[in-house]
Amino acid sequence: MSARNVAQRIRAFGAHVGLLAVLGLVAALLVSGLPRLANGYADRSLQADVARLPHLVRDVSIAVERQPDEPVPAASGRADLDRFAGALPQPLPGLVDRRWYAAALDEERLTATGDDPPMDGGAIKKVGLRAQTGIEEAAVLTAGRWPRGEVGRPAELAVSAAVAEVLSLRPGSRLRFAGPVASKRAQAQVVGVFEARDAGDPVWDDLILALDPVVPVADGEPYIAAAITDWAGIDAVSVGSGTPATSEWRYRFDERRLDTATLEAVATAVDESRRVQWRPGATVHTSLDVALARFAGQLHAVRALLAIAQTGLVASLLGLILLAARLAVQRRRAELALLRARGASLAAIGRRTLVEAAPVQPVAVLLGWLVATRMPGRSDGAPWAVLLLAVLTTAVVPVLAMIHQRRGGLVAARGDLVRQRPSVRRLTVEASVVVLAGLGVVLLRRRGLDPSGGVDAYLSSVPVLVAVAAALVAIRLLPWPLRLAGRWAGRARGALVFLGVARAGRGAPVALGPLAVLIVAVSTGVFGGVVTTTVAAARDRAAALTVPADAWLTGYAFSPDSADALTGVPGVQAVARVWVESNRRLLSQVGPEATVLGQARVLVLDGPAFAEVVARSGVDVEVPAVLRAAARGDGPVPAVVSPGLAAELGDAAVADVQGRLYEFQVAAVADTFPGVGLGVDRFVVLPWQALPEYAFTPIIPNRFLLAGDDIDEAYLLGVADDEQRRRQSAVLGVEVARPELPAALETRRAYRAGLDRTGANEVLTLAFTVGAAGGTALAVLAVGFAVVADAAGRGRMLSRLRTMGLSAAHGRRLLVYELVPLVLVAAVTGGAVGLLLPRLLGPTLGLAAFAPDVPIRPHLDPLVVGGVLGLVVLGLAAGLAVENLVNRRMRLGEVLRLGEESP
Repeated sequence: MSARNVAQRIRAFGAHVGLLAVLGLVAALLVSGLPRLANGYADRSLQADVARLPHLVRDVSIAVERQPDEPVPAASGRADLDRFAGALPQPLPGLVDRRWYAAALDEERLTATGDDPPMDGGAIKKVGLRAQTGIEEAAVLTAGRWPRGEVGRPAELAVSAAVAEVLSLRPGSRLRFAGPVASKRAQAQVVGVFEARDAGDPVWDDLILALDPVVPVADGEPYIAAAITDWAGIDAVSVGSGTPATSEWRYRFDERRLDTATLEAVATAVDESRRVQWRPGATVHTSLDVALARFAGQLHAVRALLAIAQTGLVASLLGLILLAARLAVQRRRAELALLRARGASLAAIGRRTLVEAAPVQPVAVLLGWLVATRMPGRSDGAPWAVLLLAVLTTAVVPVLAMIHQRRGGLVAARGDLVRQRPSVRRLTVEASVVVLAGLGVVLLRRRGLDPSGGVDAYLSSVPVLVAVAAALVAIRLLPWPLRLAGRWAGRARGALVFLGVARAGRGAPVALGPLAVLIVAVSTGVFGGVVTTTVAAARDRAAALTVPADAWLTGYAFSPDSADALTGVPGVQAVARVWVESNRRLLSQVGPEATVLGQARVLVLDGPAFAEVVARSGVDVEVPAVLRAAARGDGPVPAVVSPGLAAELGDAAVADVQGRLYEFQVAAVADTFPGVGLGVDRFVVLPWQALPEYAFTPIIPNRFLLAGDDIDEAYLLGVADDEQRRRQSAVLGVEVARPELPAALETRRAYRAGLDRTGANEVLTLAFTVGAAGGTALAVLAVGFAVVADAAGRGRMLSRLRTMGLSAAHGRRLLVYELVPLVLVAAVTGGAVGLLLPRLLGPTLGLAAFAPDVPIRPHLDPLVVGGVLGLVVLGLAAGLAVENLVNRRMRLGEVLRLGEESP
């Protein structure tokens, strides 16, 4: 066959060839583009998560403590900075971006005193010293010079402007440092004052106290600060005060060089770095491997979910490809039968159709793959799936043509005759699919779906098998209700309902393929919607438990009467005072015979005010009545306690609240409590209004729960810091310029949005957006195929009925009556499968990784139900549109002419 003849035949059957080409292109785009997009989103999420980690978690630090009598100078460690970087386990050396070497003296071991200015009186001054590479480049001197000490001379120091203001230091100030050895003192002199160029630069991560010293807010608390020195200064103060010095090599990895392909290798290498013999006594400090393992857990879960969604869509597309190929073969049945009658072999028929498919189908698949390679993201291995897809789309029509022509025949067979009893072979196949689906569910619940060791094709296809099994059961059960509906329609007025139901019953075997594809597509979309709403509901619950109102206002210590000032801020509607702190002592009783029962997080709240703020914010959390109704009395106050702690304490115990002991009795037990925090399994909640207070020792709030809309955040934080300064000034007896810890505002909306930005959430969103949108689109296509599959028989029927006065509108109604059972059964069955899959698979899906410390319960959003109903309407509309196009092409007035077949 010449190229011209091939082109003519392709043009003659352009609709069928083009449909197969489009389906092949979309399938190639799905199998190549979706993993690429997922990899890109996963890499971006990983990099963003690592960038947000605090330096103590993300950086690898090697620390060695050096005793004062060791002869090794602090400056010698600089030579090991590059050597240690190269000795990190692979692939870590290639990821190192910035590095620092430092020698430090801990502020907890050093006490500073001096005569100019006088520093011997008042609160203790705990001042640490640190020499570090990169400091001078990251700061600007505002007075004096940088330390340039010499052996045998007092150590030279540089302090930040904040430290100089708090401790009244200036260039020329002389200090004495006392360490653990009481008889030893080290001399030092301040030679410079500096300002950081960028306080957020990682070089300052270990020098927070040098930029922002801690000011005491209560009697007995010390000043805590840090100063910069040089290597000689570290040696001089260490030897002079008898204080051990710590040498530290710190390495920061460039998160932009990380990707999920090397995630496991990087986590393993970080863990191996702890076992490398860097120096005698060296320890490695990092939690990067833990953070990466947590992200890997989310990634494994989301990849399993993505595999399920992709498998459902690919199965639906493959089903549509088979339906399109079968439709093409049916339309050419007369032509192929004539060729067979003239002596053509099956191989000749296969070659004839293959020559027509080969110039188009591989090109369409290749084009889909090329479009996928232009998508943002990272490739996921060799395109073997694309090659198989190209072979399938090219060979499917020739193979089906040869199968259909195994038995030649020139007389058109009736397509409306239904075998009352299916063959044993068919029943065996259908039973095998059902058994495989059930066995797969059992295996999935036992083994889980973990793509870290490679995707298990069988387990990934279990949801598809369940949907196909449901389709097979539905197709077997469908004739029964249709038979009953037909009897009812036969007794009713009008013939349209009866004809539609009768054709639906006779056409059930013809529509088996479209019905199976439709159920798989609907179940994939509903499954994606249910999982998405389940995760969203769990995150909503997490946000409500963490921020149980519109916002949390947190700080170090507010004045007891700060609520009045905060209520006056524009936008604030209600305020509740709260004090919370972890690791508070729990005692058996008050008195010298008391025994320590353990530690717990203690939350003290004003019950009525807390409940009012929660109610005004519209948050779905409950404040127990025992806390709301508690009143001050002589006995123990009622408390809400976590279950494990309640079992340890018994009926009553004593809690330490800001140094005062309060007796309480266990009035209620709760797994969680709003405001305590997620993942806290040891907590006690006390009613503030029931605790005895005195004017000179009131309970000091460290946070407030707020209700309000459009709160002026800047103004609120300003008022809150004023209240903190007022409290600190009252304690110290002097005016305080700035609070110990600046106030911070965390809204529930921002916290909830942050949950959607963490981990592999973008991949999760991608998986189920593609699943829902793709399932809907493929379901509509399946309805179209159901209409086209029996278009010829429907055309002949409509032509006959039009001779008896049937109008075009009645013809459309007849199609609706015929499609309603098919679409409705598919929507109900597919929707039921999509709803049941999350419950059947349960923990296998790994959804707990997306909402830690919150129970995951399958959640059905009304929008999902509305989407299924909308899909029914959309399917019927698509069927009507396809029918209209087919009728125009078939020319209904000519289909009854003797000897003609519909095209």
